[in-house]
Amino acid sequence: MLFTATILSSQELTKERIQILEKLDARTEEFGKIAKDIWNLAELGYQEYKSSKILLEKLQSEGFTVQTGVAEIPTAFVASYGSGKPVIAILGEFDALPGVSQAAVPYRQEREDVKAGHACGHHLFGAGSAAAAISVKNWLESSGTSGTIRFYGTPAEEGGAGKVYMVREGLFDDVDAALHWHPGSGNSASAASSLANKSAKFRFRGIASHAAGSPQNGRSALDGVEAMNYMVNLMREHVPMETRIHYVITRGGEAPNVVPAFAEVFYYVRHPEAPMVKELFERVVQAAEGAAQGTGTKMEYEVIHGLYNLMPNETLAEKMYANLKLVGGVEYNEEERKFAQEIVKSYAFSKADINTSNVIEPYRVIMKGQGGSTDVGDVSWVVPTAGLRTATWVPGTSAHSWQAVAAGGTSIGTKGMMVAAKTLTLTAIDLFKQPDLAEMAKKELSEKRGGPGFVYEALLGNRKPPLDYRN
Repeated sequence: MLFTATILSSQELTKERIQILEKLDARTEEFGKIAKDIWNLAELGYQEYKSSKILLEKLQSEGFTVQTGVAEIPTAFVASYGSGKPVIAILGEFDALPGVSQAAVPYRQEREDVKAGHACGHHLFGAGSAAAAISVKNWLESSGTSGTIRFYGTPAEEGGAGKVYMVREGLFDDVDAALHWHPGSGNSASAASSLANKSAKFRFRGIASHAAGSPQNGRSALDGVEAMNYMVNLMREHVPMETRIHYVITRGGEAPNVVPAFAEVFYYVRHPEAPMVKELFERVVQAAEGAAQGTGTKMEYEVIHGLYNLMPNETLAEKMYANLKLVGGVEYNEEERKFAQEIVKSYAFSKADINTSNVIEPYRVIMKGQGGSTDVGDVSWVVPTAGLRTATWVPGTSAHSWQAVAAGGTSIGTKGMMVAAKTLTLTAIDLFKQPDLAEMAKKELSEKRGGPGFVYEALLGNRKPPLDYRN
């Protein structure tokens, strides 16, 4: 169902739009350096002190008023310019992933000084969104248009759910529309959902003992973890087919000849619908409780994050898509083509045509989530939200891979980032010029949530932000 009044159409490339895009082009090197500085830092979730500071200081220098340490998160901030309605939000991330260290070269080479890497491209996300917010601010100032543009500095998207705490704190309550983007291996702006997700660390405590001399006196915490994992793996046959459950054992003991007194396993539970995630998560908890009882251990768990599925908003997505078509994709120069060709050679399971970096994928409406999860989902349930992906990586690249880190540290990443910055800028300006768009988007959101009776409740409950979850 289309909620907008018109069928998808191309935006007009007016003189004003050309000038806006040219001004962004002129600052490509400037914002590319900001992204590369954050890429070099590769700071993990809730530890992005320097990365966050780079972005907030840039926004301050451009005339934004910045509120820091929001939602009890030291690295979260909100930067605002203007006053009154509409209030348009642009989201920006900046956390890296552990264990994906990689230099900006088209072959596997870890960086000696850094153990993490921007394998999801959040260095580009933050810098590109800041470029867009600054561009919109300059347009508001020069045109004399009223309204407020906000940049939300959102930490710890990778498993830390930074945005959820910001939503729970009410920081989006007065926002009329939220825009975001994400690095990728292609260019798209569909109205697409994602998977809801809830995670927890399950901690088992047993009794240490000599594994050979007195095993009868020990109770293995690792046995508890393994028994839990076995039962959850059996459970996979009896869950909805769209379910995804993953785990990693984060602590399993220190020495084979010591019965482990402590062990920990970290679980993710995903499904296209948040209520089903809650139900499946409770079954995982019950498996953990049974494992503890059966192994004579004690179990406790800590919810780390919980995310809603993205709520597609066709009203905003159609506008975003039209602007992406206007901006176009990523054109490689000869050096970038050589880099891309070498990256493609490294793929183990896929083939790719590097020429598709310039292709805009067809617009689609995808109501049932698939793929990954994002804390943008929670934002999208409280305010109309739209996003896009751009080719910051070589076509065929998987997210969370060394290939993504490598391309994200080159001009390929910067070019894709600027496609996103331009598209976000034009879409935000459209919302300022056409206030009825936000109202239509709000009506659509209300209908899709089931009417005015919807009340947001965070999947992660009332816990405080897990600032140490990457420790």
